[in-house]
Parts: sequence; C-alpha cells; structure tokens
Amino acid sequence: MFTSDDLGPFAKFLGLELETVTPDEISASWTVRADLLQPYGILHGGVHCAVVESLASTGAAVWLGERGKVVGATNTTDFYRPTTDGTRLTSTATPVHRGRSQQVWLVETHDEDGKLVARGQVRLANLGNDPLHSAR
Repeated sequence: MFTSDDLGPFAKFLGLELETVTPDEISASWTVRADLLQPYGILHGGVHCAVVESLASTGAAVWLGERGKVVGATNTTDFYRPTTDGTRLTSTATPVHRGRSQQVWLVETHDEDGKLVARGQVRLANLGNDPLHSAR
C-alpha cells in the first residue's frame, strides 16, 4: 500500500498527508505554512504546482504499477483563490486519460469551505522497465 512516506522528501516537506490511494483517485490534505508563502503573504504558486505534480505522478504510478515508471512531461496549474498561513487544503487527483505511452491527470485543490483554490493538469510519460527507456 502506498503511504505518505512513499511520496519522497519534497512532498513530506510540503506536508502532504495521503487520504485516498487508488488507481482512480489520489487525495491528500495539507496545511499552508508561513515558510510556503510568497512575499505578499499568500501561498506561493509553485507550491500548488508541486502538489499537483506530486499527486498526479502518484496516481499515474499507482495505475501503471509494475509495468514501468512515470515522469511528468507538462504541468499547467491555475490559481483561483489566495490562501494564507494555517489554511487547511485538500487536493484530489483523477485521471483524464490513461494510455499505453502517456497519462493525463487533473488535480483540484479546495479549502476548508469547499471552495476551489487551484486546479492543475499534468501529462505524464509511461516509461517501461527497460533501461533504455528509463529517465536520464
């Protein structure tokens, strides 16, 4: 079973706590902290991008399983509502497309009131286990 510890040290730094892990949905909760803010006192957009990439990659990897590895190819993230220190967020990733060579996952982040804060989409390449097809 995939756990929050399997996300790696960067996701751990972000504070991602996995709640749902299935091939069809990955969700995590996390809290905005002072060290994740940009100079205007709101959550840095790069943090949203990192969360989107982390959850989409996790979902893609869980779905692909032992057939190979996945790597991100594009990440497009939109920001809708600013959040500040102490805000609890929930991000959920769901597949848009899963094919032989690539996957596309959508990730939405909502605040405690259920309001959409950010939404991102990641396209991932499915790499086989063959060393010639591994990421360099």
